[in-house]
Amino acid sequence: KTFVRERSKPLIEEAVNRELSRGGQVYYLHNEVETIEVTAAELRDWLPSARIAVAHGQMSERELEHIMSDFYHRRFNVLVCTTIIETGIDIPTANTIIMDRADRLGLAQLHQLRGRVGRSHHQAYAFCLTPPEAAITSDAKKRLQALEDLDTLGAGFILATHDLEIRGAGELLGEDQSGNLQAIGFSLFMELLDHTVKSLQAGRDPGLELPSIRGAEIDLQIPALIPDSYLGDVHSRLVLYKRIASAKSKHELDELRVEMIDRFGETPSQVDNLFTVTELKLQALPLGVKTIKVGPKGGKLEFIPNPPVNPQAVVNLVQSNPKCFGFAGSTSIKFMLDLSASEQRIAFVDDLLRRLASG
Repeated sequence: KTFVRERSKPLIEEAVNRELSRGGQVYYLHNEVETIEVTAAELRDWLPSARIAVAHGQMSERELEHIMSDFYHRRFNVLVCTTIIETGIDIPTANTIIMDRADRLGLAQLHQLRGRVGRSHHQAYAFCLTPPEAAITSDAKKRLQALEDLDTLGAGFILATHDLEIRGAGELLGEDQSGNLQAIGFSLFMELLDHTVKSLQAGRDPGLELPSIRGAEIDLQIPALIPDSYLGDVHSRLVLYKRIASAKSKHELDELRVEMIDRFGETPSQVDNLFTVTELKLQALPLGVKTIKVGPKGGKLEFIPNPPVNPQAVVNLVQSNPKCFGFAGSTSIKFMLDLSASEQRIAFVDDLLRRLASG
């Protein structure tokens, strides 16, 4: 049974004395090493009949082992401790845990700590002590309410769901991405992750080179995503990203676009760009294109080794306009021309792929 209560001397005395009166033991969690001895002294003053010990992670290994052994053998019946007890502790006679400043702990951490008691047939109790309500943040109130409401077996998954709702899923699918994901884009990131996992499962070295899994990486320096202002639900956005990336033809993409308009309304320009870039990837796939990067002043097209494209088509493309096109190594073509508008870049790449395919 879980209770969320404001910290008070009478409550602590009642909770501890009730457990001790039935021959049990108590964890009193105070997660600040600097003040843990002060708290232990306060409890000794409030609970003269209790045998109190202190345990925290800054103790020596031998000292900590000695204290835990004494607590296990019931030489102490109240252990004032930090979150060091979070895992690996199984003492069936300890069936009450009091967590001081529970509002500072995460939901998963609170659930894990609560699991330190109730490991026998006795009814167990968890008391989450808080400061006055005005001093608690709204997220902390939600965490504690979820913990208090869900104290049955199998509640862990539901608590994890609540935790996700409270903290959010981050910016994996948003515009404010960071690190490698922002550099390479969500679609390629997921392809690389899938390639690596499958390689490891098959016992192969995934390697460090970017594989050509679903055709080219196409970077037109335009926003191509599903904004949360259009579709707020993260799970639905993830499903749609997956369906768009998995489409195998323009017809599938057209049907998916119609479905999105029907479900969520007219698509914004970022979504239109996402579909356009995916269509260009489908065009580039049979040509063995690895990357296409296009900016306002031009860009570069790179093939995979031994691409399935007619070499004469590549030569004809470069010879058609030597001022704009040129070779940049054995597998790359560079182009230099004004493509300041996003519509120009899209039209240029579409025409470029068509000319390579026609050869």
